[in-house]
Amino acid sequence: MSDRETILKILDLARWAPSGDNAQPWRFEIIDNNHIAVHGHDTREWCLYDFEGRASYMAHGALLETLRIAATAHHLRATWIRRSATPDTAPIYDVTLDYDPELDADSLISSIKARTVQRRPMRITPLTSAQRGALSVAPGHEYGVLFFESFAKRREVAGLLWDNAHIRLTCPEAYHVHKEAIEWGARFSKDRIPEHAVGVDPLTAQLMGWVMQSWQRVDFFNRYMFGTIMPRLQLDLLPAVCCAGHVLIYTKTLPENQRDYVLAGSAMQRLWLTADTVGLHLQPQMTPVIFHWYAQMNRKISALSQIDRAAYALAERFKSLVGERADGGSIFFCRVGRSARVNSRSVRKELGDLLVP
Repeated sequence: MSDRETILKILDLARWAPSGDNAQPWRFEIIDNNHIAVHGHDTREWCLYDFEGRASYMAHGALLETLRIAATAHHLRATWIRRSATPDTAPIYDVTLDYDPELDADSLISSIKARTVQRRPMRITPLTSAQRGALSVAPGHEYGVLFFESFAKRREVAGLLWDNAHIRLTCPEAYHVHKEAIEWGARFSKDRIPEHAVGVDPLTAQLMGWVMQSWQRVDFFNRYMFGTIMPRLQLDLLPAVCCAGHVLIYTKTLPENQRDYVLAGSAMQRLWLTADTVGLHLQPQMTPVIFHWYAQMNRKISALSQIDRAAYALAERFKSLVGERADGGSIFFCRVGRSARVNSRSVRKELGDLLVP
C-alpha cells in the first residue's frame, strides 16, 4: 500500500511534466494514501496560444501520464477520472493509486527528468528505423504519426515556420505572452523559459530583452529595423532545416471534448519520453497547429485584420503539408534530432509550492 512519503516521491517526479512556457497549470492535493486530486486550470483568458484551453488540457494529460509512469516505480497503478461538475477552466482530476505487486516499473521513468527542450539546431543525421519505429508506436494505437524527414520536406516546414514566426512576432496579443514567458538573464527558471535556453545568440538575446520592454519598441523595430529577422532565423528557419525531421501526432478520430485533449497530452508525453530513450532531443512547434485550430473554428486571433488573414493563409499551407489524414486531428507538431545535452533549461517549482494546503 502507498503512504504519504511514497505519494510525495511520485509527485516530486511527476511535476517534471512539460507545459507551455513552463506554466505548470496544476496543483496537487493529497486526499489520502491512495487518492490524489490534481487541480488543473487553463490560461485561455490571457494566453493567445491556449485556444479554448486545449494547450492546458494537453499539459494536464502530460502531467497525468507522468504521474502514472512515476507510480509504477512503487508497484502502484494510477488511474484518473475528471471530477464531475468541475468547470472546463478549472477541472479537477481524481487519481486513484492501487497496489499491484506484479506491476513493473515503466521503462520511460528515467527520461522524466532527463527530457528537455532543444531549441537550437541539431544534427541532420537521419532517424534510424528503430528510432522511427519507437516514435511511431509511442502515442498509442488511437493516434497516427507522420514524419517529414527529407531535405525538401524540412525546407518546406522551415518556410512555414518562417512565415508563422512573423505572425507570432508582429501580433500585439502575442507580445504579452512572450514578454511574460522569458526570465531574462537566467540559465535556469522554475516557472518560465530562461533566457539562455531561448535559442538565440547572446547579442540577439540582449537586444530582445531591451526591445520587449514595451510593445511600442517591438512594433518600431519590426517596422523599421527588420526586428523579426534574427529571431526567426535562429529560432525557426535554421533549426527547422538542421534536424533529423519533423514529427506530427494526429488523432484517428477527431477530438470532441476536453477529455480528448487530455488524452492527447498523454500521447504527446509518451512520444517525448520515448524520443529521449532513443537518443533524440525534441522541440515543440505548436503555433501552426494552434493557428489551424483558430482557422477551423473561424475565430479571430488579433484585433489586427492582417494578422488574421496571414494566420488563416498559413493554416491552409499547414493543411496542405499534413494532408487529409491529419487535417482537423493534428495535436502535436515537433522537430527531433541528435544534439549535445542542453546546458540551460526550465526546471520546476518546488513540490511544496505545488501542494494545496
